[in-house]
Amino acid sequence: MKRIGQLGLIVLGSLLMAAEPIVPIPRSVPHDASKASLGEKLFFDPILSKDHSVACVSCHDIFSSGADGKKFSTGIRNLKGRMNAPTVFNSVFNFAQFWNGRAKTLNEQALGPIHNPVEMALPLPEAARRLQAHPYYSKAFAALTGHPAVSPKDIADMIAEYEKTLITPNGKFDRYLRNEAPLSALETQGYLLFKTLGCVACHNGVNVGGNSFQKMGAIVSIPYNPKTDDRYALTKRPIDKNVFKVPTLRNIAQTAPYFHDGSAATLSEAIARMSYHNLGLTLSPKEIRQLVAFLNTLSGELPQPKGAHR
Repeated sequence: MKRIGQLGLIVLGSLLMAAEPIVPIPRSVPHDASKASLGEKLFFDPILSKDHSVACVSCHDIFSSGADGKKFSTGIRNLKGRMNAPTVFNSVFNFAQFWNGRAKTLNEQALGPIHNPVEMALPLPEAARRLQAHPYYSKAFAALTGHPAVSPKDIADMIAEYEKTLITPNGKFDRYLRNEAPLSALETQGYLLFKTLGCVACHNGVNVGGNSFQKMGAIVSIPYNPKTDDRYALTKRPIDKNVFKVPTLRNIAQTAPYFHDGSAATLSEAIARMSYHNLGLTLSPKEIRQLVAFLNTLSGELPQPKGAHR
């Protein structure tokens, strides 16, 4: 594909700046603080796994990336999943949850790993009974729900309310959008490339992604893995093979490895492969450096746990 000239890039970039496709993360999201506090305890407690060995935080480390840095996460009995764990940060802004969007809300998502046989493997009725039998949790749930019995819905409500607080505002790019901080020349060049090359067609909005389903390999196809949890696994429509929820690019510099299968070890590799398979472009090393510089500005402030968990 023919490159846009330097002057054309500047002119087109100036026009696009008039209507920014990315908006800042809000500094806070409305939530019930009491429920979020209980949800935080549950997020860190291995009581919700069959053998008490793993917790939500095992795969979603909120002290670093909101993920675990592994190609595939490890569940109970050292079982391996088959999809790369996405970051939990800013998941409140996603239009659906999981790579194939099988959960429409945070509440639906919160229960999935608990009863997944290779993650926490605890049947939801048993999870509710465990918490009901626990001196602290039984009282805490009753105080917030107004009824004596703990239900799976109650568990989801508390964890989802906590996940609403796991946002990363005030990154350099957000401050740039609010006219609070300038971008460097390299970062500006990367942002203009991000828009003019077409990356922004899928990665836009508050989460710079997370708001549509798209085909991996739209221009240059990639092999299909029948064991992958893509949209086809839900719809059984051939057109949905290798279709996934577009991942957020927020904090992307910290969430390696990349893609649904964790097959890209570095951000530079991920950029090169995506530009080739989904844009039909082979980027130069300079262009990749520019895009990496821009993507680094999407790293925001980490949420601060209220409890003592380290």
